[in-house]
Amino acid sequence: MQTLDGVTELTRKEEVAKKTVFAVLIAISVSHLLNDTIQSVIPAIYPLLKQSFHLSFTQIGLITLTFQLTASLLQPFVGLYTDHRPKPYSLAIGMGFTLVGLLLLSRAANFPMILCSAALVGMGSSVFHPEASRLARMASGGRHGFAQSIFQVGGNAGTSLGPLLAAMIIVPRGQGSVGWFSVVALVAIIVLTNVGRWYKRNLFRLKIGTHPKDLKGPPVMSRKRVTWALAVLIALMFSKFFYLSSMTNYYTFYLIGKFHLSVQAAQLHLFLFLFSVAAGTIVGGHLGDKFGRKYVIWGSILGVAPFTLLLPYADLFWTGALTVVIGVILASAFSAILVYAQELVPGKVGMISGLFFGFAFGMAGVGSAVLGKLADQTSINFVFLVCSFLPLLGLLTAFLPDLSRRPQASSR
Repeated sequence: MQTLDGVTELTRKEEVAKKTVFAVLIAISVSHLLNDTIQSVIPAIYPLLKQSFHLSFTQIGLITLTFQLTASLLQPFVGLYTDHRPKPYSLAIGMGFTLVGLLLLSRAANFPMILCSAALVGMGSSVFHPEASRLARMASGGRHGFAQSIFQVGGNAGTSLGPLLAAMIIVPRGQGSVGWFSVVALVAIIVLTNVGRWYKRNLFRLKIGTHPKDLKGPPVMSRKRVTWALAVLIALMFSKFFYLSSMTNYYTFYLIGKFHLSVQAAQLHLFLFLFSVAAGTIVGGHLGDKFGRKYVIWGSILGVAPFTLLLPYADLFWTGALTVVIGVILASAFSAILVYAQELVPGKVGMISGLFFGFAFGMAGVGSAVLGKLADQTSINFVFLVCSFLPLLGLLTAFLPDLSRRPQASSR
């Protein structure tokens, strides 16, 4: 009877794990929105900081590099640690680092203080992203791409709101008004504390579907093939996030320099681009679940190349139109890439999520610093011309193995 009860309890848990928990997905998506709204305030006020502190483009790039490095280097280690020791309340703790960094930024009196505040915000991100990605998979009910898209769309929506809120609140009132965003961080801490309670009650979901008997299909591919596939995915991530770095950090300067727009008008254009990124994210995850992630990666990375190549030659109207198309197409790749990588290395959701989120942040940081230096030595227009060729790296998708017959968790 005891054995029967044990089997019944396992079956009950498997049935529970097959259900998509939309309330949790929405909660972490909203948290991602709040988190990335705060983070996007930093690049959104670059023109203000550049003017107030007489910064060069190289120094602007160093701010982003500092933020992105603290956000990227820690993420794989956080993910690897929590693969073995899940920490349900770490999400709220990570947001606490972001809150402190935000308050410091509002009072920063010199360039080193700005770097310290950016580093603290980055540390908060390094804790948030791998654990929140794991939580999305826990609540997915097997719809992994869809769940990652729901999670990601919140972050992209928050990233798009940052420049808009900066234009409305910070630019007219000055650097001190950055502190008002601490309210956003406090709301996020409350939401993440409640999510942590659900996480703690549902830790059993991490074990469902990961036992060898739950897997179908041929044996797992060799370590050499997995390593090669991961290398290709990282190259594709380099293409995507290096290009996004040019847009996120220097698009406002590009518009101001080429079309003589005001800071607020340029930030509104940046909002439109980032909003299109948010819209494209939700599409990519659903299409990946339905048609296969490799096809989505093909269409997203390589498919955006014609539009990026046209962008440096467009007038103001077509620049706005092209960036919307670029944002939608390019954003559809990340959820597909992340879930594809998680399927390559089953049972290491936290480590893979941390590695890829960390690499994304790292590439954005390195890209910002490198492109800032290039802009100082040449021009912003030349930077956008060089970056327009990056999506051609999407041709590497041809080397990715087909995972349609890879072992997957049984949906029973």
